[in-house]
Amino acid sequence: MERIVLGIDPGLANTGWGVMMQRGSSLSCLAYGCVSTPASHDISVRLMKIHDQIGAVISKFSPQCLGIETIFFDRNVTAAFGTGQARGAALVACAKGGLKVGEFTPSQIKMAVVGEGNAEKRQVQYMVQQILGLKDAPRPDHAADALAAAICYV
Repeated sequence: MERIVLGIDPGLANTGWGVMMQRGSSLSCLAYGCVSTPASHDISVRLMKIHDQIGAVISKFSPQCLGIETIFFDRNVTAAFGTGQARGAALVACAKGGLKVGEFTPSQIKMAVVGEGNAEKRQVQYMVQQILGLKDAPRPDHAADALAAAICYV
């Protein structure tokens, strides 16, 4: 089986994305990055930027499927609302691209990549680097988390 998988780590300030190729059991990284939006901009402009830039990634790489992190409600409900809005903007772009969606909790993603649901960010970055055979750990950590979501999808 050969397919291109997109991963997204949603966030209003920073939405990480990563694209990888799956050929059978072999995984390789095609590209990764982060859509950053300044808090000084209107929410509608920030959401449009996330939508448009994720749409541009989809247009460039033509992924068939998506692994995306679900919203984690800790104590900061305000941040969770922003994350949910960013996630919605990204999901609309993915729906326009016809991607099949897999949604995963942060602990499911960490378990798939590190083998421990409470793994630290640096452990996730290291394992993503190892699994995808990258020279360096993906940065920023939002991009590493997006690649981890794509790995979890697979």
